[in-house]
Amino acid sequence: MGFKVGQKVVYPNHGIGTIEQIEQKQIGAVALPFYTLRLAATNSLVLVPVSNASEVGLRRPITSGECDVLFRALASDFATPANDWKDRFKEFSEKMRTGNIFEVADVLKNLSYLSHVKPLSFREQRMFERSRYLVVSELAAVCHQPECNIEPRVDQALLQACARHERQPNAKARVAAAAAGAH
Repeated sequence: MGFKVGQKVVYPNHGIGTIEQIEQKQIGAVALPFYTLRLAATNSLVLVPVSNASEVGLRRPITSGECDVLFRALASDFATPANDWKDRFKEFSEKMRTGNIFEVADVLKNLSYLSHVKPLSFREQRMFERSRYLVVSELAAVCHQPECNIEPRVDQALLQACARHERQPNAKARVAAAAAGAH
C-alpha cells in the first residue's frame, strides 16, 4: 500500500499525520525511500521507511462511511475488562499498538467505564487520554469537523456504552470486582 505526498495517514499511537515528502536516505551503502510524515498533534516529523510502512502500522484513515460505524462501536456494550490492572494494561497496550481505530475505541470504552467505577491509575489515565485523542482526532479529520464538535458525540456514545454495560446481568458483581481490583 503506497502513500502519496499530501495524503493523510494514521501513525499508530500518534494519530493523524500528512505525508510531506518521499525522500531517499542513505543507510550505509544503500539508498532507501522514506515517508516524511508530519504529525498533526505535535507538528513533529517522523521518518518511516516505505518498505516497513505496513509493519509499522501506517494506514489510511477510516472512510467517512465508517464514522457512523465507529460511533456505533463506541456506544455498544463490551466485555468486562480484566480485574487485575497489569493484565488490563497489557491487553490495552497491545490493542493500542495495533493502530486499528476500532481496537483503540474498545480501549477508550473500557477505560471510560472503569473511570466511572474507580479512579484510574496514572498509566491508565494517560492511556485513556491517548485513546480519546486518537479516536476524536481521526473522527474530526475524516468527518471534516472540528474536534470540539466531535468530542460531545464521543462522550455521548461512551455514556451509552456504560449504560448498556450496567444493564447486563451480573453488572453489580462486575462493578464490585473491578473496584476491588484497584491497585
